[in-house]
Amino acid sequence: ETSNVGSRFPLLGARDQDVGSNSIQAYSIAPDNEYFSVEFGTQDEDAKYIELVLEKPLDREEKAEIDFSLIAMDGGSPQKSGTTQIHIVILDVNDNAPVFTQKVFIAKVLENAPEGSVVLRVVATDHDMGVNGDISYQFSQARDQSHSAFVIEPRTGEIKLTKPLDFEAAENHELSVQATDGGGLSAICKVLVQVVDVNDNAPELVISSFSNPIAEDALPGTVVALFTIRDRDAGSNGKISCDLEDQLSFSLRPAYKNYFELVTVSALDREEKARYILTVTAADAGSPPLTTTQTFTVDISDVNDNAPVFSQTSYTMYVRENNAPTMLVGAVIAADADVGPNAKVTYSLVPTHPTEQPTCSCISVNSENGDVFVLRPLDYEQVRQIEVLVRASDAGSPPLSSNVTVYISVVDENDNAPLVLYPSQDSSPASSELVPISAEAGYLITKVVAVDADSGQNSWLSYHLLRATDPGLFVVGAQSGEVRLRRSVTERDAVKQK
Repeated sequence: ETSNVGSRFPLLGARDQDVGSNSIQAYSIAPDNEYFSVEFGTQDEDAKYIELVLEKPLDREEKAEIDFSLIAMDGGSPQKSGTTQIHIVILDVNDNAPVFTQKVFIAKVLENAPEGSVVLRVVATDHDMGVNGDISYQFSQARDQSHSAFVIEPRTGEIKLTKPLDFEAAENHELSVQATDGGGLSAICKVLVQVVDVNDNAPELVISSFSNPIAEDALPGTVVALFTIRDRDAGSNGKISCDLEDQLSFSLRPAYKNYFELVTVSALDREEKARYILTVTAADAGSPPLTTTQTFTVDISDVNDNAPVFSQTSYTMYVRENNAPTMLVGAVIAADADVGPNAKVTYSLVPTHPTEQPTCSCISVNSENGDVFVLRPLDYEQVRQIEVLVRASDAGSPPLSSNVTVYISVVDENDNAPLVLYPSQDSSPASSELVPISAEAGYLITKVVAVDADSGQNSWLSYHLLRATDPGLFVVGAQSGEVRLRRSVTERDAVKQK
């Protein structure tokens, strides 16, 4: 097909047994052919020639074969002719480069497509035939195929994955594919591989700041933590929501972009709850959604907001009179709901009223444990109860305190003998009573009156007749102290009875 115009192709001429003008005089082609003409002539007296002359360039891809008839005519009358068929086959040369069906091939591939998946197939055509039309495909840029994510089948043009793609690493891959025929002619096309995101990345939570512990007197709105959440996926797979598990004291507050603040929303009380376990969950909008959970452990630090509290509203303690010095009679106990120094309690005595003098010097309280001591012996007959005010103070700054009243009751002992008031024992002469001679049994002679400084049973008195001139004549009332005649007086009885 690359033969030049004017090229000549000799043919074997026809034969005619006639001679002279009756022999072959001319040749023609039928039907007329635009590609070839025929020339007939005589080179010398003995040699004649016939040739096909190429009149127009050939193109095998346009016309691969040409058929026509060659007619030989003699000069006789009537004129006779002979015909033969000429079949011309146009031989191919590599004058056509491969041509891709598209200048740009676009494919979409899920990022989780497995190794070996076919991405797409590039197609190129070549109008040549045979080896010249055999096309092989390869990437046009030299690359280390072991590290490439793609490989191309040389014969089919199929582009396959050699490893899974990662949308987060690269959203698009641009490849150049070269198609080469057997004659060395080539063409290049562009392949654009778009990676389709799948929800393969859970949200990430990155903490920027975290304050722990926080004081229990922190105001509502105090920022405990600042963090950001992000998702490497795209679209709905990268759309994130953030949630805090049911919590009354804390909440999440959007800051800016994907930043969130963990803040207090109510007053805190360490004595009620000293530690909070807060769980923040970030979820994307993929299907199914992926989640990430972050736990914040928030400790509440103590402030001195609790005064010591006594175990009783008042204390009553007892001590027997004539006690030993520095005698332990009891203890006061106060507890402080705070911790550390704020909960360290010390005890002291304070005046019951500001205008009073310092508390009785006979009472002391241990500052460490609240033990109450009576420092010297007490006399029930002089003091029956001592009232002191004990203060419990913590070691906070400023310290808090509370007071309690302690009643120390003196318990009586039988340390006082009865005292006879009547008849007086120190009168001289001794008192005397007159009894009529006619007095009968039961006659009231006199009444002994006595008192006892003690109390209770220790002051209960009974009277007994110790001795008498005539014991059978008198009787004494055990409870009343009344002295009466047991029987009537007779003349035989002595006039004076003691």
